[in-house]
Amino acid sequence: MLKNKQYYCLQPAKFRLDGGAMFGIIPRPLWSKVHPSDEHNRIDMALRLQLIRTDEKVILIDTGIGDYHGEKFDNQFDVRQGKEPLSKALAAIGLSVDDVTDLIISHMHFDHIGGIAIEKEGQLEPVFSKATLHLHKEHYQYANNPTERDGGSFHMHVFNPIVDWYKDKNQIHWHEGTEGLLISMPQGDLRFKCSFGHTPWLMHPYDDKFIYLSDLIPTSNHIHIPWVMGYDIEPGVTTKYKREFLDFVIDKNLTAIFEHDPLYWGADIELNERKKYVAKKRYEAKEELATELLK
Repeated sequence: MLKNKQYYCLQPAKFRLDGGAMFGIIPRPLWSKVHPSDEHNRIDMALRLQLIRTDEKVILIDTGIGDYHGEKFDNQFDVRQGKEPLSKALAAIGLSVDDVTDLIISHMHFDHIGGIAIEKEGQLEPVFSKATLHLHKEHYQYANNPTERDGGSFHMHVFNPIVDWYKDKNQIHWHEGTEGLLISMPQGDLRFKCSFGHTPWLMHPYDDKFIYLSDLIPTSNHIHIPWVMGYDIEPGVTTKYKREFLDFVIDKNLTAIFEHDPLYWGADIELNERKKYVAKKRYEAKEELATELLK
């Protein structure tokens, strides 16, 4: 019997995005010192998921990018993964996709929800057919009605049929509001807070040890308040929520998990003598499909 939760990071794949887009108004001579780019100005990015395991629950947060997009897409984003990468990552810790009881999607950009589906005989089907899907209701509504600026990040023609499958099976839990309970467990509840700026109603799961920062602070280099992605729909709003969340992380003594940092899976954060948020301790990522997190 597991008296306490077990925590893991899964890394089913890596990919690349444009470095200028990832760092917004920050000049290339600055960001390239800490996150070098390739000959196409793309930087290496992790696709890091969090898994929480108890006797009763196997909870997966986000799903990565998916393995069915085709050669053109994979070349554009330099996607590096094998077939059925989530199955392989779960197998590394003795689990299968059918063991996942709860699937939480932070937001519906294609590199976070893409792994929810698998292609079989030319059709996309749910990977986690036994799981309850957790989505934020207002974010789902936005994802189906985005602006022209960010519409390309939401592949709803792909994901809506999968969401409809969960609806039909009565295996979906809609969450609402800016914060609340995700999953109640004897070992300690999993809750969420929402941020805005990157995309509306971005859910961040957290408990008494870890918080999943998703695309609010995608890498340890984005801890600096002005370092905001060009992808963000409202960059000024992002800075407000970064400060709010970093204060929350410090106050609750949480370890932040970075979804996209290729070198560090997470960090403990502090406010230094210059009143700047910094990583007081970074946790190095391993080149493994699954890594247990110990704290």
